[in-house]
Amino acid sequence: MLARNREPTVRDVSSAWNEWMRLLCGLIVFTAVIAGFTHGARAHSMDEVDAMLQNDEKYFQQIDRPTPDFTLRTADGRIVRPADLIGKVVVLHFIYTSCPDVCPLHAEKIAEIQKMVNSTPMKDQVTFVTITTDPTKDKPDVLNAYGPAHGLDPVNWLFLTTAPGQPEDMTRNLAEAFGHKFSLTNDSYQMHGIVTHVIDKEGRWRANFHGLNFAPVNLVTFVNALTNNVERTHHERDEGWLAKLKSLF
Repeated sequence: MLARNREPTVRDVSSAWNEWMRLLCGLIVFTAVIAGFTHGARAHSMDEVDAMLQNDEKYFQQIDRPTPDFTLRTADGRIVRPADLIGKVVVLHFIYTSCPDVCPLHAEKIAEIQKMVNSTPMKDQVTFVTITTDPTKDKPDVLNAYGPAHGLDPVNWLFLTTAPGQPEDMTRNLAEAFGHKFSLTNDSYQMHGIVTHVIDKEGRWRANFHGLNFAPVNLVTFVNALTNNVERTHHERDEGWLAKLKSLF
């Protein structure tokens, strides 16, 4: 008995469209990550990486100074200091969870970058750090809920706040040490700039990416250069790049 052809339903079309968009997004991320690996592979020093990004990314700022010190804690009470992050490249930013506009967008930008990094061998070498500038309101339950709500993966992400006994403005003062300026409004909102900071494996603050309009692949390229120690000799570096590129296929 012959089966009759069935007209596609709205659900069929919607499902097919969602699958197509999923594949397209995956292709875009994969292409961006490969571009980051290839872009970094051409560089023979951090000076060359910096020069490439200064040419390609107008929101990139080269930095080379010690990371401001801090002692903060996670939602579950674990103490975190910069020394605890040595050996990892750190992508760090400041937000407060009641921020109605740019902070959620910044968190989602970081989540997009995290997905790109975590789809490569860099995953185990990079830690993403969010620091609240409103520790009075951002209690542990708020911190725990914020990441999943904005796509951040706890596998290599930390949300930090003040430790017991520290002053309420501790993290705002830390943000100012990273170059931020704060202005409190009458309705308790914080007016501040949006900057993503990158710290190398040795704990040196190496770059700022300003605002929300920088290309995520450019930050991933910079992180990739730091994870692969491009400041080594050319021979050692080129072998490392070839091995990593081959490992992708």
